Amino acid sequence: MRVPKVDKEKCFGCVTCPIICPNVFRMNDENKAEVFNETGDTEENIQSGIDACPTAAIYWEEKS
Repeated sequence: MRVPKVDKEKCFGCVTCPIICPNVFRMNDENKAEVFNETGDTEENIQSGIDACPTAAIYWEEKS
């Protein structure tokens, strides 16, 4: 199974991913994106959030 992850070093807080996929991504107290529900939407919608990230801070990670 693969799950989305956010590289907080690359994230600059544009808020695009939670707008596109609010059931998976949210902004934390440091105004950085984070994953709060790995399976909160379809892979297709999560991929849309990943593709829209201007800094490529979001990626898929294999989870066993």
